Amino acid sequence: MTREKPLIVQSDYTILLEVDSPLFEEVRDHLLTFAELVKSPEHIHTYRISPISLWNAASGGIDDVFILATLERYGRYEIPQNIRSFIIQQIGRYGRLKLVRADEGLLLTSEDPLLIEEIANLRKAKPHIIGQVDERNLLVKDMSRGLIKQILIHLGHPVEDTAGYIDGAPLSFSLRETALSGEPFLLRDYQQSAMRAFYAEGATTGGSGVVVLPCGAGKTILGMGIMEKVASWTLIVVTNITAARQWIDELLDKTTLTEDEVAEYSGERKAIKPVTIATYQILTWRKDKTSGFPHFTLFDKEEWGLVLYDEVHLLPAPIFRITAQIQAKRRLGLTATLIREDGREGDVFSLIGPKKYDIAWRRLEKAGWIAIASCYEVRVPMPKSERLSYVTSEVRTKFRIASENPEKLPLIKTIIGRHPQAQILVIGLYLSQLRKVAKMLGVPLIQGSMPTTEREKIYDAFRRGIQRIIVVSKVANFAVDLPDANVAIQISGTFGSRQEEAQRLGRILRPKKGENMAYFYTLVSEETSEEEFSKKRQLFLTEQGYQYFVITPDRVLDGGLGSPRVD
Repeated sequence: MTREKPLIVQSDYTILLEVDSPLFEEVRDHLLTFAELVKSPEHIHTYRISPISLWNAASGGIDDVFILATLERYGRYEIPQNIRSFIIQQIGRYGRLKLVRADEGLLLTSEDPLLIEEIANLRKAKPHIIGQVDERNLLVKDMSRGLIKQILIHLGHPVEDTAGYIDGAPLSFSLRETALSGEPFLLRDYQQSAMRAFYAEGATTGGSGVVVLPCGAGKTILGMGIMEKVASWTLIVVTNITAARQWIDELLDKTTLTEDEVAEYSGERKAIKPVTIATYQILTWRKDKTSGFPHFTLFDKEEWGLVLYDEVHLLPAPIFRITAQIQAKRRLGLTATLIREDGREGDVFSLIGPKKYDIAWRRLEKAGWIAIASCYEVRVPMPKSERLSYVTSEVRTKFRIASENPEKLPLIKTIIGRHPQAQILVIGLYLSQLRKVAKMLGVPLIQGSMPTTEREKIYDAFRRGIQRIIVVSKVANFAVDLPDANVAIQISGTFGSRQEEAQRLGRILRPKKGENMAYFYTLVSEETSEEEFSKKRQLFLTEQGYQYFVITPDRVLDGGLGSPRVD
């Protein structure tokens, strides 16, 4: 069977890929460019093509000819006619509508007069249209540039925006060849490719969009490279104060920017300089649910030429609103995964921009740019006393009981014992569980209510090797730079969150000296809802080529872990 072509394209928009085929990795890498992984059991992986996946492909220069040729080359059976038509239709939709700048103003243009007529009569679109110039052009309000794109993508009409950008206030600086820390500094080949894809030599076809790179692959470095290219005042929006200060440290270490040119805008400090790093929390703060967002004025207060959204998959809904109003500024989204658990990928596409660059995690692993990761799922039995509580509880309580299975605690100590020299993160969701673990291990716990200064002291001790093990809540999911961490033990998580799983693995993926290995353990209560949610959580990483080796606690005890690698 493995000698046969490994793909089966089905009329319900799904594609089945046979894992045991010698062509598996080759075909998977092709599918990643235009399809999304839906489920990944042992032998057959299921992908789905969707409008967003095809529009992202089209924006990256992938056409229907390539997609259909791929499906025909590897497909076992003929492509269903409805799928062939769907691919051609959806790929053709991207670029069918364009926003352009003309003497009259901002034009929404199309070669299809009927499409223009349809949009001119859309109830939701009318408030944003000044008038119809001719059968192929609508004059759009400048302030509605983002809103019209958002409206139209929800109706199945992606808009290619080539209306250009304001330059912003000039800011000239350069990247250092040697960082102030003494380390040699040079953009890697994939970072240079991503930078070229986004910037497009300053053309209107570039300048807005999302770059997807694994955690540990240098998204901050890429951002600095793009800032140097744009050469204007830059607003960087990040997840928390820790991330803001890491950006500041990196900018001062690796560029010629000075302390007088870089500022933090957060709940603790509120300064504005040519490069300002603001947190999502301060920007979305308001007195109550009926009040406005007073800090939104930051977006318009200065002549920003670039707005950079770190961890763009976490963009809060209010930030979408203000982003819709600043479409004349260049916008860069950085993320390890475009997955949004709220399903707002379409808003990212229309308001930040399409995916400009993506690279498979395992490709960077093979090149040595990120650590080689071994992933284990340890199935932990529930004690009888907890099992009774579990079966008699409602759904949400069941998940928490399973997550806080007390049998996980001794297993944590066993895993730590298997890595006596490692820098270890124990990561979880529930604070009561994490407090027990921290007390058991005699190590610090980092949680959201901890003051930033205290949190930074613990992170610093970990980076310097003084503190080898720390317990962290979900505050460490994102934008925490712990380069020497090489073991993560996940004891509980947010239901089926694929992006959380990817981010947690990402905490240990920075390249290591020596063997360049990282180990990711997930402790899951056996025969519970946690087991089902775990499968969903692992989906994105499976798509990237990782395999979880499922083992029992006794395999951890006797050291017979085996190898989870897929090569």
